[in-house]
Amino acid sequence: MEPEIKDLQNFLNKMGAKVEGAGTNVIKIIGVKKLKDVSYNIMPDRIEAGTFLCAAATTYGKVHLNNVIPEHIGPIINKLEECGCKFEINKNSVTIDAPKKLKSIDIKTMPYPGFPTDMQSVFTAMLCTAKGTSVIVENIFENRYRYINELKRMGAKVNIEGKIAIVKGVRKLNGAVVEATDLRGGAAVVIAGLVAKGKTKVNNIEYILRGYENLDKKLNKLGAKIIIT
Repeated sequence: MEPEIKDLQNFLNKMGAKVEGAGTNVIKIIGVKKLKDVSYNIMPDRIEAGTFLCAAATTYGKVHLNNVIPEHIGPIINKLEECGCKFEINKNSVTIDAPKKLKSIDIKTMPYPGFPTDMQSVFTAMLCTAKGTSVIVENIFENRYRYINELKRMGAKVNIEGKIAIVKGVRKLNGAVVEATDLRGGAAVVIAGLVAKGKTKVNNIEYILRGYENLDKKLNKLGAKIIIT
């Protein structure tokens, strides 16, 4: 039911396929003899957009994000608003203005259009320095908290109880040598590194590069100091 599936259906149908139902819980496909060559613009990446919004919120920044479909990131925007962020939303862009101190929130990951599981780790990293205690419930995938130990190396206070993560906000994180345990876990430690005192070295960045294009260059344009070696 995720928007990426609907985008894939639109692409295939433009090629001559007969697919219907994307966006619902039943998809019907009628086989055709062949597909044709087409030119197609892929939809914006909503998880990348959410990652940049969390980066801005974590560092108390104000960032204007272009090439965004706001309706695709509604749950992300709603939770950031609960944290105290303010938004200006246009047709294809979003501007976030973060407060000096984020508020703690509760999150439950759900199938689309609920809160996306791929944003869970990035939000957890962001909430490590929020005021108060946040509770995160991972309802989609198992073993999605492997990155937590890496955040703890940086001074985060997070306890795991089954599918629940309890995040107690700390005043500051400290730079450390950490591992990217997977794609989104890697993004989480990068987010934490942006706000941590000192230098953070992230190993196994091939996970991150698999899912984010030029993440270092884009964040550096916003004032980060990231070097890939």
